[in-house]
Amino acid sequence: MSAPISILLVDDQELLRMGFRMVLDAQPDMRVVGEADNGLAAVQQAQQLQPDVVLMDVRMPELDGVEATRRISAASPATRVLILTTFDLDEYVMAGLRAGASGFLLKDVGPPDLLSAIRAVAAGDAVVAPAVTRRLLDRYVHGEGAPPRPADAALDALTPREHEVFELVARALSNTEIAQRLFLSEATVKTHVARILAKLGLRDRVQAVVRAYESGVIRPGDT
Repeated sequence: MSAPISILLVDDQELLRMGFRMVLDAQPDMRVVGEADNGLAAVQQAQQLQPDVVLMDVRMPELDGVEATRRISAASPATRVLILTTFDLDEYVMAGLRAGASGFLLKDVGPPDLLSAIRAVAAGDAVVAPAVTRRLLDRYVHGEGAPPRPADAALDALTPREHEVFELVARALSNTEIAQRLFLSEATVKTHVARILAKLGLRDRVQAVVRAYESGVIRPGDT
Protein backbone atom coordinates (compact mmCIF):
# COMPACT_ATOMS: atom_id res chain seq x y z
CA MET A 1 0.00 0.00 0.00
CA SER A 2 1.38 3.39 -1.00
CA ALA A 3 2.05 6.10 1.56
CA PRO A 4 -0.79 8.59 2.16
CA ILE A 5 -0.68 11.97 0.44
CA SER A 6 0.96 14.43 2.83
CA ILE A 7 -0.71 17.84 2.95
CA LEU A 8 0.24 21.24 4.36
CA LEU A 9 -2.69 23.55 5.12
CA VAL A 10 -2.00 27.28 4.72
CA ASP A 11 -4.68 29.81 5.69
CA ASP A 12 -4.89 32.62 8.21
CA GLN A 13 -8.37 31.49 9.27
CA GLU A 14 -8.09 28.81 11.93
CA LEU A 15 -11.68 27.61 11.54
CA LEU A 16 -11.16 27.05 7.84
CA ARG A 17 -8.03 25.02 8.49
CA MET A 18 -9.91 22.97 11.07
CA GLY A 19 -12.65 22.22 8.57
CA PHE A 20 -10.22 21.13 5.89
CA ARG A 21 -8.27 19.02 8.37
CA MET A 22 -11.39 17.15 9.48
CA VAL A 23 -12.25 16.27 5.89
CA LEU A 24 -8.71 15.34 4.86
CA ASP A 25 -7.70 13.33 7.90
CA ALA A 26 -10.85 11.23 7.49
CA GLN A 27 -9.45 9.89 4.20
CA PRO A 28 -7.33 6.74 4.40
CA ASP A 29 -5.04 7.99 1.62
CA MET A 30 -4.41 11.49 3.02
CA ARG A 31 -2.61 12.93 6.02
CA VAL A 32 -2.31 16.56 7.13
CA VAL A 33 1.29 16.97 8.24
CA GLY A 34 1.26 20.65 9.14
CA GLU A 35 -0.52 24.00 9.21
CA ALA A 36 0.59 27.58 8.68
CA ASP A 37 -1.26 30.86 9.15
CA ASN A 38 0.95 33.01 6.92
CA GLY A 39 3.03 32.67 3.77
CA LEU A 40 6.41 32.90 5.44
CA ALA A 41 5.60 30.06 7.82
CA ALA A 42 4.27 28.09 4.84
CA VAL A 43 7.59 28.37 3.02
CA GLN A 44 9.50 27.29 6.12
CA GLN A 45 7.21 24.33 6.82
CA ALA A 46 7.22 23.24 3.20
CA GLN A 47 11.02 23.08 3.31
CA GLN A 48 10.99 21.10 6.55
CA LEU A 49 8.07 18.77 5.84
CA GLN A 50 8.34 18.34 2.05
CA PRO A 51 4.59 17.71 1.69
CA ASP A 52 3.12 16.28 -1.48
CA VAL A 53 0.48 19.02 -1.66
CA VAL A 54 0.07 22.50 -0.20
CA LEU A 55 -3.39 24.06 0.05
CA MET A 56 -2.46 27.73 -0.21
CA ASP A 57 -4.55 30.76 0.67
CA VAL A 58 -3.81 33.95 -1.29
CA ARG A 59 -4.29 36.81 1.14
CA MET A 60 -2.25 36.34 4.29
CA PRO A 61 0.04 38.34 6.58
CA GLU A 62 3.86 38.21 6.49
CA LEU A 63 3.98 36.87 2.92
CA ASP A 64 1.12 36.48 0.45
CA GLY A 65 0.23 33.16 -1.13
CA VAL A 66 1.60 34.05 -4.55
CA GLU A 67 5.12 34.74 -3.34
CA ALA A 68 4.95 31.74 -1.01
CA THR A 69 3.93 29.58 -3.97
CA ARG A 70 6.83 30.92 -6.03
CA ARG A 71 9.34 30.14 -3.29
CA ILE A 72 7.95 26.69 -2.57
CA SER A 73 7.80 25.73 -6.28
CA ALA A 74 11.38 26.90 -6.80
CA ALA A 75 12.80 25.16 -3.73
CA SER A 76 10.69 21.98 -3.80
CA PRO A 77 9.56 21.09 -7.36
CA ALA A 78 8.00 17.84 -6.14
CA THR A 79 5.60 19.72 -3.86
CA ARG A 80 2.40 20.72 -5.65
CA VAL A 81 0.49 23.86 -4.69
CA LEU A 82 -3.27 24.38 -4.93
CA ILE A 83 -4.35 27.99 -4.61
CA LEU A 84 -7.42 28.67 -2.46
CA THR A 85 -9.39 31.69 -3.62
CA THR A 86 -12.68 33.52 -3.21
CA PHE A 87 -12.23 34.24 -6.95
CA ASP A 88 -14.16 37.48 -7.29
CA LEU A 89 -12.01 39.16 -4.65
CA ASP A 90 -8.62 37.62 -5.30
CA GLU A 91 -6.81 39.29 -8.18
CA TYR A 92 -3.65 37.29 -7.58
CA VAL A 93 -4.73 33.89 -8.84
CA MET A 94 -3.28 34.43 -12.30
CA ALA A 95 0.03 35.37 -10.73
CA GLY A 96 -0.20 32.28 -8.55
CA LEU A 97 -0.54 30.03 -11.57
CA ARG A 98 2.43 31.71 -13.19
CA ALA A 99 4.35 31.24 -9.94
CA GLY A 100 4.01 27.48 -10.22
CA ALA A 101 0.66 26.56 -8.67
CA SER A 102 -0.90 23.40 -10.07
CA GLY A 103 -4.39 24.86 -10.01
CA PHE A 104 -6.88 26.64 -7.87
CA LEU A 105 -9.96 25.88 -5.81
CA LEU A 106 -12.76 28.07 -4.60
CA LYS A 107 -12.86 28.31 -0.81
CA ASP A 108 -16.41 26.98 -0.76
CA VAL A 109 -15.35 23.85 -2.67
CA GLY A 110 -17.31 20.75 -1.69
CA PRO A 111 -15.49 17.80 -0.09
CA PRO A 112 -15.71 15.51 -3.16
CA ASP A 113 -14.17 18.14 -5.44
CA LEU A 114 -11.53 19.04 -2.87
CA LEU A 115 -10.46 15.41 -2.45
CA SER A 116 -10.48 14.81 -6.19
CA ALA A 117 -8.32 17.89 -6.80
CA ILE A 118 -5.76 16.89 -4.18
CA ARG A 119 -5.48 13.37 -5.56
CA ALA A 120 -5.11 14.72 -9.10
CA VAL A 121 -2.24 17.09 -8.34
CA ALA A 122 -0.52 14.58 -6.07
CA ALA A 123 -0.51 12.22 -9.06
CA GLY A 124 1.20 14.90 -11.17
CA ASP A 125 -1.85 16.24 -12.96
CA ALA A 126 -3.28 19.74 -12.67
CA VAL A 127 -6.68 21.06 -11.67
CA VAL A 128 -8.32 23.11 -14.38
CA ALA A 129 -11.97 24.02 -13.87
CA PRO A 130 -13.05 24.94 -17.42
CA ALA A 131 -15.65 27.65 -16.79
CA VAL A 132 -13.79 29.33 -13.93
CA THR A 133 -10.44 29.08 -15.69
CA ARG A 134 -11.81 30.68 -18.84
CA ARG A 135 -13.41 33.52 -16.92
CA LEU A 136 -10.28 34.08 -14.86
CA LEU A 137 -7.93 34.07 -17.84
CA ASP A 138 -10.22 36.24 -19.94
CA ARG A 139 -10.20 38.80 -17.16
CA TYR A 140 -6.54 38.82 -16.23
CA VAL A 141 -4.72 37.84 -19.40
CA HIS A 142 -6.91 39.72 -21.85
CA GLY A 143 -8.44 42.31 -19.57
CA GLU A 144 -8.53 46.03 -20.15
CA GLY A 145 -5.10 47.51 -20.54
CA ALA A 146 -3.44 44.16 -21.20
CA PRO A 147 -0.20 44.70 -23.17
CA PRO A 148 0.06 43.37 -26.73
CA ARG A 149 1.12 39.73 -26.87
CA PRO A 150 4.58 39.10 -28.30
CA ALA A 151 4.93 36.36 -30.91
CA ASP A 152 5.49 32.98 -29.26
CA ALA A 153 8.24 31.46 -31.38
CA ALA A 154 8.37 28.36 -29.17
CA LEU A 155 5.02 27.25 -30.62
CA ASP A 156 6.74 26.72 -33.98
CA ALA A 157 8.43 23.68 -32.47
CA LEU A 158 5.06 21.91 -32.16
CA THR A 159 3.90 19.57 -34.90
CA PRO A 160 0.45 20.16 -36.46
CA ARG A 161 -0.99 17.36 -34.32
CA GLU A 162 0.63 18.79 -31.20
CA HIS A 163 -0.92 22.16 -32.02
CA GLU A 164 -4.33 20.47 -32.11
CA VAL A 165 -3.74 18.75 -28.79
CA PHE A 166 -2.34 21.95 -27.24
CA GLU A 167 -5.47 23.88 -28.17
CA LEU A 168 -7.75 21.21 -26.70
CA VAL A 169 -5.70 21.07 -23.51
CA ALA A 170 -6.11 24.85 -23.31
CA ARG A 171 -9.87 24.38 -23.55
CA ALA A 172 -9.57 22.18 -20.43
CA LEU A 173 -10.45 18.91 -22.15
CA SER A 174 -9.26 15.74 -20.45
CA ASN A 175 -7.07 13.18 -22.20
CA THR A 176 -10.13 11.00 -22.70
CA GLU A 177 -12.08 13.85 -24.31
CA ILE A 178 -9.14 14.79 -26.53
CA ALA A 179 -8.75 11.17 -27.61
CA GLN A 180 -12.41 11.02 -28.57
CA ARG A 181 -12.27 14.35 -30.40
CA LEU A 182 -9.17 13.45 -32.44
CA PHE A 183 -9.84 9.70 -32.79
CA LEU A 184 -6.64 8.80 -30.95
CA SER A 185 -5.85 6.45 -28.10
CA GLU A 186 -5.50 7.96 -24.62
CA ALA A 187 -1.91 6.71 -24.50
CA THR A 188 -1.13 8.64 -27.69
CA VAL A 189 -2.73 11.79 -26.30
CA LYS A 190 -0.74 11.42 -23.09
CA THR A 191 2.45 11.16 -25.14
CA HIS A 192 1.54 14.27 -27.13
CA VAL A 193 0.80 16.24 -23.95
CA ALA A 194 4.13 15.22 -22.42
CA ARG A 195 6.00 16.31 -25.55
CA ILE A 196 4.13 19.64 -25.67
CA LEU A 197 4.98 20.40 -22.05
CA ALA A 198 8.63 19.50 -22.65
CA LYS A 199 8.95 21.58 -25.83
CA LEU A 200 7.34 24.64 -24.24
CA GLY A 201 9.12 24.25 -20.91
CA LEU A 202 5.86 23.94 -18.99
CA ARG A 203 5.30 22.15 -15.71
CA ASP A 204 1.73 20.96 -16.18
CA ARG A 205 -1.62 21.47 -17.92
CA VAL A 206 -2.48 24.59 -15.94
CA GLN A 207 0.61 26.35 -17.26
CA ALA A 208 -0.32 25.11 -20.74
CA VAL A 209 -3.70 26.85 -20.41
CA VAL A 210 -2.02 30.08 -19.30
CA ARG A 211 0.48 29.87 -22.18
CA ALA A 212 -2.28 29.28 -24.71
CA TYR A 213 -4.19 32.37 -23.60
CA GLU A 214 -1.08 34.53 -23.39
CA SER A 215 0.05 33.50 -26.87
CA GLY A 216 -3.38 34.01 -28.43
CA VAL A 217 -3.98 30.33 -29.26
CA ILE A 218 -7.18 30.69 -27.24
CA ARG A 219 -9.04 33.98 -27.07
CA PRO A 220 -11.84 35.35 -24.86
CA GLY A 221 -15.18 33.91 -25.86
CA ASP A 222 -13.72 30.81 -27.52
CA THR A 223 -15.61 27.64 -26.70
